[in-house]
Amino acid sequence: MDTNDPSNHGAGALHPARDHTILLAQGDLNFRGIEMTDPMPLGRQILASAGLDVRDGYSLFAILPSGDFEDVRLDEPFDLRGRGTGRFIAFQTDRDFKLTINDAQLEWGKPVISGAVLYKLAGPAEDEGVFLEVRGGEDRLIQPGELIDLNAPGIERFITAPKGPPTFEIIVNSRPRTVDDQRVTFEQIVQLAFPGQHAPNVEFSMTYRHAASKPPAGELAAGGVVEVKKKGTIFNVTRTVQS
Repeated sequence: MDTNDPSNHGAGALHPARDHTILLAQGDLNFRGIEMTDPMPLGRQILASAGLDVRDGYSLFAILPSGDFEDVRLDEPFDLRGRGTGRFIAFQTDRDFKLTINDAQLEWGKPVISGAVLYKLAGPAEDEGVFLEVRGGEDRLIQPGELIDLNAPGIERFITAPKGPPTFEIIVNSRPRTVDDQRVTFEQIVQLAFPGQHAPNVEFSMTYRHAASKPPAGELAAGGVVEVKKKGTIFNVTRTVQS
């Protein structure tokens, strides 16, 4: 190619199409990445890119950032531009899935439901959450952004109840501890590691990792604060006695 040829430059030059990555699951929550070269594919093109034949009776739904499900029609374009990585679920079923919310039975036409939809259906009070009932165990708080698989045997039962104060599970010197605030102080962690009063000649040093703060790992000094994750932030505290 002659790089000095003006026909190879300027507004008339051809640029490679930018791929759009989508995530697609087939009737479950096992999403896989698929590259789409067309920014406005038809529903049938999305199915075909996943190796699914529309003649097998598939329905396609987009999962919106709000958690709602949007029906993607087979012969209508779906605009991927500006949406980032979109999530889609293809269903091959005409079955209704039963669930209960506060003992009221509902029917849902898809084997997956989002936490956001559950919150809309349940209408909890401001200080309440939606919980999945766990027989013989502790009921699990549903987060609005998560997806729940309804394919399991039996009927999934959901209830609304007070969320209670948040708790965060951390590890201090290899021992599990629970705190009620995401922000913990150097002094608070010292007390969890070495409870009680300390002589003036006792000094402490501390490191942390897997935190929610930036950076997620480092050293924490006296008076310092770090934000912990819901579960799994680790602290190591060392005590030194000065002579």
